[in-house]
This record gives sequence, structure tokens and C-alpha cells, in this order.
Amino acid sequence: MAAVGSTDVLRRPVGFVLWTLAVATCYFAAGRLGLMRQLVVDGAVVTPIWPPTGVAVACLLLFGLRSWPGIALGALAVVMSITAIQPAVIGTLVGNTAAPVCAYYLLRRVGFRLDLARLRDGFALVFLGALTAMLVSATAGAGLLVLTGKLAGSGFWLVWSTWWAGDAMGVLIVTPVLLVLCRVHWPPRTVRWKEAAGLTLVACGLIPFVTHSSVSLLFLVYPLLIWAALRFQLAGSMLCALFASVMATIAATNQVGPFAHLTGVEVMIKLQAFNGAMALTALLLSAVIIEQLHTRRSVEQACQELVEVLEHLTAGESPQGRSPVDPPQSHSG
Repeated sequence: MAAVGSTDVLRRPVGFVLWTLAVATCYFAAGRLGLMRQLVVDGAVVTPIWPPTGVAVACLLLFGLRSWPGIALGALAVVMSITAIQPAVIGTLVGNTAAPVCAYYLLRRVGFRLDLARLRDGFALVFLGALTAMLVSATAGAGLLVLTGKLAGSGFWLVWSTWWAGDAMGVLIVTPVLLVLCRVHWPPRTVRWKEAAGLTLVACGLIPFVTHSSVSLLFLVYPLLIWAALRFQLAGSMLCALFASVMATIAATNQVGPFAHLTGVEVMIKLQAFNGAMALTALLLSAVIIEQLHTRRSVEQACQELVEVLEHLTAGESPQGRSPVDPPQSHSG
């Protein structure tokens, strides 16, 4: 309903301008958050996770192509906040706008559903929305850096891969969270609020510890993700994954805990492997659980309907087991 109402507003010029500014503001805020944590890889400054790509893909999926001017305006604002307008910057703006639009078209093409209630939706978001579509922004950005002489040709593939991974992580981690939050009824109604509070306390204590411990304990996050997915489906698992990703990124950029004494390339590889595997686990496991729950409810509903039909047929029989419309039998004297 929110998407329908917003579509009506976007048809008006004033509403369209306000919506464009709102999308640009969200994109800019996400960009500034992403720039707070950076890594130096082979002399180039990169962001391990670029949240604006997740914001952009979510806006396009929820509200359609009318969101793209806001994405472009937000990308321009982010670039202007850190550097001057240059030819390479223009290519970056085009790539950062075209990649989410490409993700939108690819997901629409395969019938992507916003509730992520099917396993195929999870696979589509991972392999089409994140890994495939973000090739556009990485290729445009890194390629123009080489063409304008800002980057040596030998460093293209390293910068390209880190650029692509950061944009893809933004889609994998941020987009599902935004899609879930837009569908949640506030205040959320749950009969397991005590368990939810317990899960939150455990996550707030365990995740900062394992991401900053000198002992390699990152694997302890996965039982937490499984617990969250089993009991709270996508909302629980993706919020847990988002928190774990933020804490791991902080530890990686500070080069502490399991990321200490590593080179910039090694830190980037380890962080992206952890974030990618964690987001993939949370997203696909939640999709499988939701799909099974829907199947179970369908079977239960079918069984209930069958019981009602049998009760109706039984109620129509006579006490002797005969139908009331059967004619009485004649007996000879």
C-alpha cells in the first residue's frame, strides 16, 4: 500500500521533486556512512561496503524507475563532498546510477518478489541484483580511472575487484534490510518478544567480541544467524547480518582482532569473504524457511478444507447410513 500511495504522489510535479530530494538525501547519508570506513589497497582508497547501492536498489524495487533522478543527484552530492567534478567523476556518476537500474531490470525480468519469500528470490538478489549488476559500476569507475591516467593499468583489476565487491556487499546487506523494514507493521507484533530480547542481548555481546578478538572466532556468528533465521526469518537474520557486517568492517578498517597484521589486500579479501558468506547464508536460509512455512500453511489449509467437506458429507447421511433422499423399501405381507 505504501508503494501505491507514493506512486500517486510521484505523478505530481511537486511530489516528484520532493521525492527526488528525499532519495538523494538518503543516498547521500548512506554514502557518508560508507566513507567513514575506508581501506588503502595498492595505493587506492576503497570502501569495503558501499551502502548507497543497497539504498538505490531498494528504492527502485519499491517505487520504480522514478527514483533514478534522486539516485543520480545523491551520487553527485557524495562525489562533490570529497572531490571536484572531473571526467572520471562523471563516469563514476553514470556507473553508480546505471548499476542499480540494471539490477532493477534484471530482477523484474525474473519476477522478483519484494517479500523474499521464495528461494529463487534470494538467488536472484544475490546473483543478478548484486554480483551481476554491480559489474557496471565497477567497470565504469575503474575503467575511467585508467583512461584518465588516475590509475595505472597494472592496478586496474585490483581496484575493479574491490570496487565491485564493495558495491555488491551494499546490495546483499542493505537492500534486504530495507525491504523488510518497509513491510514491517509498527510496532512489530511478536509473541516471542522475550526470545527476541534474548537474541538481541546475545548478538550485542557476542558479535563485537568475535570481530575484535585476536583469536579467529568469526565462525561463531553463524549459529547466531541460524537462530535468528529459524525463529524470526528474514527480519531477524538480516538485521543480525547487518550488525555483524558493521562490526567486522570497523575491526577491519582499524586492523584489529582477526584482521591484525594483514596487508590491505588480505584485509579486503578476508572481510569481503566473511561479509559475503554471512549475507548469503542469512538471505538464502531465511528464504528456505519462509518457503517451507508457506508450504506448511497451504497443506494445513487444504487439510482443514477437506475436514470441513467430510463433516458436511457426514452430516447429510441418515442415522442408518442411508441418504435421506433414498426411497423407502416396500415389504410384502
